[in-house]
Amino acid sequence: MHSQKEIAFQAGVSLATVDRVQHGRAGVRAVTRRRVEAAMRELDRQAEAHALDGKRLALDVIVEAPERFSSAVRDAFEAELEALRPASLRLRFHMAERFEEQDLLALLRMIRRRGTQGIVAKLPDRQAVVASVARCRDAGIAVVSLVTDLPAARPLAYIGMDNGAAGRMAAFLVSKGCRDGAVLASLSSDGFVGEAARVAAFRAALPQRDVIVVAGGMGRAGETERLVRDAVAGRSVGAVYSAGGANGAILAALAARPEVFVGHDLDRDNRLLLAEGRIDFVIHHDLRADARAACHHIMKAQRLLPPDFAIAGARIQLATPFNI
Repeated sequence: MHSQKEIAFQAGVSLATVDRVQHGRAGVRAVTRRRVEAAMRELDRQAEAHALDGKRLALDVIVEAPERFSSAVRDAFEAELEALRPASLRLRFHMAERFEEQDLLALLRMIRRRGTQGIVAKLPDRQAVVASVARCRDAGIAVVSLVTDLPAARPLAYIGMDNGAAGRMAAFLVSKGCRDGAVLASLSSDGFVGEAARVAAFRAALPQRDVIVVAGGMGRAGETERLVRDAVAGRSVGAVYSAGGANGAILAALAARPEVFVGHDLDRDNRLLLAEGRIDFVIHHDLRADARAACHHIMKAQRLLPPDFAIAGARIQLATPFNI
């Protein structure tokens, strides 16, 4: 049984709020009640994963991404907990498909004031967000960026694939499978450095091709389908490079199945699309290895690992319908 203090710390709420939730009393907003209940479930899972021996570290994992990806990130971190010795890590997850900027800034302030041993952030590269992350770093918190970088915030490390190399790989696959016709490049938002770097490298590697760039769907199906449909109206698309997801929606927006479709991230949606033969390639990396590397960087900053401890970078992998 977890103490109210542990639950309050995990959920980022007061002891009084935890007490009201546990005893079923009124005066708690539904969203706050769900946060406390989720915190209790997280503590249960993490306690089962290991015996909580060694030095305890509390880490905050903040992810702005569609649920299919944020769930994969959560699963990857929780799967690695038992192997991350000599520390015992307690993870607090803060995930949303899209944070309102004021809510995200308030969350970062709360984490900075409450205290944490590390922040793992997948966030958009917006000025106010970068400044707030940098203040966390300046307060002595170890910050690592995950999948998409925040270079102006100068994090301790960037964890994820070489996005320029990924974009060039996609261009190579497209050039071999589709030599003519327009090419659609889709990203969830140009505010994410990683996706923007992928598409920039992709376009640079295909200088003679007509590349239609669509951004802003935030990985959401309805918005992505509308944006793609408007962008390609009346045009024939021979190939697609989707750097930001919602691939089922992209296919639905096109008049015909493109000759080559290259996506990103081996999540449940893309596994199904690959198995059905609706997309051809998925560029991905091992999220569990990324989670392990992020925790190792923070453990190293806390002097729980030797200074010369080598932390491997992410390796780009390619999935097809035949190797999933």
